[in-house]
Amino acid sequence: MLYRLHIKNYAIIEELNISFTEELNIITGETGAGKSILMGALSLVLGDRADSAMLLDKEKKCVVEAIFKSTSHQLKSFLRSNDLDEGEEVIVRREILPGGKSRAFINDTPASLVQLRELSSFLVDLHRQFDTLELNKKDFQLEVLDALAGHEELLHQYQRSFGDYKNLVLQLQELKAEQERVVKEADYHQFLFDELEKADFKENEIEHLESEAKLASNAENIKSVLSEVSYNLNEGEEPILNHLKMLAGKLSSIADLVPTLKQIEERVQSSLIELKDISFELERVNDEISLDEARMNEINERLDLAYTLMKKHQVQTTEELLAIKEELNSKINAVTDLSSSIERLEKEAKELKASLQSSAEKISEGRKKQIPQFAAKVNKLLGVVGMPNAAFKVELKKRNELSDSGLDEVEFLFNANKTAFQPVRKVASGGELSRLMLIIKSLIAQSVSLPTLIFDEIDSGISGEASRQVANIIKDLSAEHQIILITHQPQIAARAHTHFYVYKEMKNGKVLTGIRELNEEEHLHAIATMLSGENPTAAAFENARELMN
Repeated sequence: MLYRLHIKNYAIIEELNISFTEELNIITGETGAGKSILMGALSLVLGDRADSAMLLDKEKKCVVEAIFKSTSHQLKSFLRSNDLDEGEEVIVRREILPGGKSRAFINDTPASLVQLRELSSFLVDLHRQFDTLELNKKDFQLEVLDALAGHEELLHQYQRSFGDYKNLVLQLQELKAEQERVVKEADYHQFLFDELEKADFKENEIEHLESEAKLASNAENIKSVLSEVSYNLNEGEEPILNHLKMLAGKLSSIADLVPTLKQIEERVQSSLIELKDISFELERVNDEISLDEARMNEINERLDLAYTLMKKHQVQTTEELLAIKEELNSKINAVTDLSSSIERLEKEAKELKASLQSSAEKISEGRKKQIPQFAAKVNKLLGVVGMPNAAFKVELKKRNELSDSGLDEVEFLFNANKTAFQPVRKVASGGELSRLMLIIKSLIAQSVSLPTLIFDEIDSGISGEASRQVANIIKDLSAEHQIILITHQPQIAARAHTHFYVYKEMKNGKVLTGIRELNEEEHLHAIATMLSGENPTAAAFENARELMN
């Protein structure tokens, strides 16, 4: 519900604070007093565009703030998804700055106009005479039938499944596009893979071949150095091993005389043994190094192939080349994998579509059953609310394809003066639309949770008994929903739970709009004045009491 409305520096409003009640809030006042200005100000917090021309004082900003109370799950979901604070109250504020810029806030968090408009759909249902009403929207028309059919759970389940179905279809489209691309590239990938497969490089093979090639290219120099070292150790004019053996013998002859020399002599003997071992190892390494020209050619051919492939694939190591090979193999296998995935998803989509078709048929049947009784009730009430020559009917058509709402397309048709039926959006006037919307919402009020309903002069063009019947409908509707209604009809104003009176006053040389909540006596006087004029008669007061009772 709309709990409080604060307006400052807007049009001819200096500052107003209005506290609404939960039931029927009636706003009356003379023509031009500023009743519709209130609705214009409220529209700002609902997402309408701002205009700096509406500032009363061009040097100050305009502020419109509305405080709502709501327990709607949809509202809470909206607040969570937009990272907005949740609480018992929702505070929406709109500011228009003197320069023309406007700012919007939801629970003191900056918000966009798009967010305000989405939020407003959970909070307020605003009907002004010349608005494009919700009644014109196909989605709303289907919602009416669904509310009457009472198959909310079936519809929600269908919509969840339809969302899953759309995701499946999207996945299939993406997989088929991927398959088409992969198939086009498959031959080239196979050629590259076969090339690498034929080369058959093993782990670290290229690096080992490079080491072997380096060794072979320096084999002559290596063998020369090894031979020279080995010769000096074992042969030559003074072989190092023989000379060291002689020195060890001399140390041995005096080791008993100098105790510390014993340990030194042992170290020399140990060195002699190590040098002999080194000599044998050098000879072995020398023997292993060969100058095999055939092997060298084989290595060079292998490396030439490796370098060609590495350059082609822009890699530097055997590991990277093998990774390319594995990646190519995966791409080749992907064609088969994609085909399997597509086949599986197509089966799932087919089964889900069949289930959706069955659910959609049930939903359609439920809607279809409600149409005769619903149309009959609307037509009965059209005469009651002052449109005796008007007629209403519902046209339900089947779609060829499933949609989020099922298989149906609906059109509310209206005939204002016993002529041809046409879509409501084309033929109904603002007043007719408002009364038609009132009738429809009164019929579905028990089935759906409606936000605050605001009607701006819904009673245009009616009087007498029609006004009384409209008042009855509104009063009944207000038992379950908050209603704020601007009216000129005493029959409707008399049913108010809370009555606000809008007036003009001179203040500091300016004509300003004011509003006050009427007490019981003032309420009675206002109804009597609406019945008979400025100075109501005793009969007018009596008539007013009768209307109020």
